[in-house]
Amino acid sequence: MADSAPSRLKVALVEDDIAFQNSFAAAVGSSEDMRLVGMAHNVAQARKMLAGDPLDVLVVDLGLPDGSGIDVIRDAHAAWPDCGIMVSTTFADEKHVIASIEAGAAGYLLKDSSAEKIADEIRALHAGGSPISPRIARQILLRFRPAEPVPAAATLAEVTPIATPLSPREREALELITKGFSYDEIAELMQVSRNTVMTFVRRIYQKLEVTSKAEAIFEARNHGIL
Repeated sequence: MADSAPSRLKVALVEDDIAFQNSFAAAVGSSEDMRLVGMAHNVAQARKMLAGDPLDVLVVDLGLPDGSGIDVIRDAHAAWPDCGIMVSTTFADEKHVIASIEAGAAGYLLKDSSAEKIADEIRALHAGGSPISPRIARQILLRFRPAEPVPAAATLAEVTPIATPLSPREREALELITKGFSYDEIAELMQVSRNTVMTFVRRIYQKLEVTSKAEAIFEARNHGIL
């Protein structure tokens, strides 16, 4: 019986987490249309792998023990321009998302996908798609959304500071609220608990003398905070 391996997608993973390595290998191994041909645990090993024959799909984690996966993405994009590169990580912040895309990644997934879904995303990437976790897609869309127009009265009025200024963390929370993130998403982005976010919100409301998100955003703009 002839070996069908040459027709299968050649896939490699750059990842230092053993549990994810195992689930990824199982997902690819159980798929008849792809095979795992490489596994690197860090940046150094990944660069050695890039010296070999080009692959169809490369999946890269960003948090590696000896550097950033973004450097691997950049090197892979230069060495294998036809290879589809996908991020699989726990980093959900805008900085890592944009840097990965600029480096050459065509997909960005958070590590909350099942093994079956990982295989489907690899197929989608190779077919020309750009698999992106919904939360990441939302961040990208919000980045390019025009700011809401400030009412004319507020534009003309003299900006006066509030009696008790917002702390840096309170301002950060308010900016994320303005971008439309939920309290749970803000907690993850700020790396604090949801209760801490609610404390920030309560203090913001008190200092701005408001009772809702819409009022907080409006008053913050009136006072030149946003």
